[in-house]
Amino acid sequence: MTGSSVPLRAAVPQPRRGAQGDPGPESVPVSTSETGAVPQWWTPTRALGRAVLLTGLLLMGGVLLGRVDLVVLAAPFALGTAYALRRRPAEPPRIQVAAEDGTLVEGGVFAGVVTVGNPDLAGYDLAVVRTRVSPWITIREAGFAGPAGVGRPLAFSVVAGEAVDLELTGLTTRWGRHPFGPAGVRAVACAGLLSSRPVLVDPQRVRVYPMTEPFDADEAMPRAAGLVGGHRSRRPGEGGELAGVRIFGPGDRLRRVDWRVSLRARQLHVAATLSDRDAEVVLLLDVLAEAGRSGGVRGTASVLDTTVRAAAAIAEHYLHRGDRVSLLEYGPAARRLRPATGRRQYLIALEWLLDVTAANSEHEPYDQVFGPQVLSSNALVVVLTPLVDTRSAAMLARLVRSGRFVVAVDTLPELTAPPRRGQWTEVAHRLWRLDRENTIGQLREHGVPVVPWAGAGSLDLVLRDVARLASAPRAVGR
Repeated sequence: MTGSSVPLRAAVPQPRRGAQGDPGPESVPVSTSETGAVPQWWTPTRALGRAVLLTGLLLMGGVLLGRVDLVVLAAPFALGTAYALRRRPAEPPRIQVAAEDGTLVEGGVFAGVVTVGNPDLAGYDLAVVRTRVSPWITIREAGFAGPAGVGRPLAFSVVAGEAVDLELTGLTTRWGRHPFGPAGVRAVACAGLLSSRPVLVDPQRVRVYPMTEPFDADEAMPRAAGLVGGHRSRRPGEGGELAGVRIFGPGDRLRRVDWRVSLRARQLHVAATLSDRDAEVVLLLDVLAEAGRSGGVRGTASVLDTTVRAAAAIAEHYLHRGDRVSLLEYGPAARRLRPATGRRQYLIALEWLLDVTAANSEHEPYDQVFGPQVLSSNALVVVLTPLVDTRSAAMLARLVRSGRFVVAVDTLPELTAPPRRGQWTEVAHRLWRLDRENTIGQLREHGVPVVPWAGAGSLDLVLRDVARLASAPRAVGR
């Protein structure tokens, strides 16, 4: 934490009055020229009360007892109080919080500034600032943030007409939108005789994007749907994958002529290729349940942590290859991100992932989002699910029965047996594990491959099997 004094800028927001009379960022202060009294933002301290009381008692005692020495003793207190109050502040202190506007990733460096301004002609003898920081932002200064994320008070003086910047730096430990603030300031002026009411400012949200885990899938898509892209299609056309050699026909280009085969066969032959197509990848996030405890970027990962980081890695991989990626939530909100390509879609997907939260509901999630107008029949649906809720398994079965290519990624962390609290605790845990393994086995029997998320190469074997099934001939009834 470092502090610097700079001239007061006009950008510092005006305080406002809250519901309980506390000033906030949009209130209009009342000046002494309008009321002719002490401003409502500033109140006398106990020190001023003691000075006035002591001066009054000494003067009254001197007059009643006829003692000049008591009047002489009261003179320094009266003169000192009058001299300290010669310049009284008319407006409350101003405060604002600002975080460095940049791309923050888990484990990145956070930089925030708390600015305290003094718009009056009287300086502040002491300004006490306290700000709340998200527990997922670790301030490097030892002892700054307490267990509840409330920073310890910071005290300093502010010269009249200037502002002091308090620079706080730290590390971001988890993805999400984390609050920096609210912050409050209380100032003391006139040699400690006047104190301001607390001035509060609203927090600022800091966006921390999930750390992209290493992921790479070398296998082809089951079905390529678009016109151009980096995947090999089963349809002939312009591309780089050789499909065979055939006799020259109308519409073939001369640059496709295979002269070696043509000279040997004494007839023109051309090299036939498979067209390059793009694929549509749908990332379906199961947000019905949360399990495990999040320990940040260097700690243990919960279900949401694994889900969000895996979704970011898969989206980055396929968007980098030119595919179209869309995101869906399986939960009460049923949020959806439309399919698109390019870096812009990747940035939008990261913003979309910041708002992912676990929300359980007693009612059946809205399944209309899985209709043909939303999910293409040629899309590869990657379902990120912990398979904790029975409705998740039913949803996977419905997707497979609809004829779509589905891959289930298990996001449940490796859970150890809970501490023994009774004679049936270990038995109940084993029964739960057996029931979950039975559910996974039933899904695999119905054609839903279930693989745990393991970073790079997690989906290679599964995509190979899915692509082989998609290219196999289908029986046609007559």
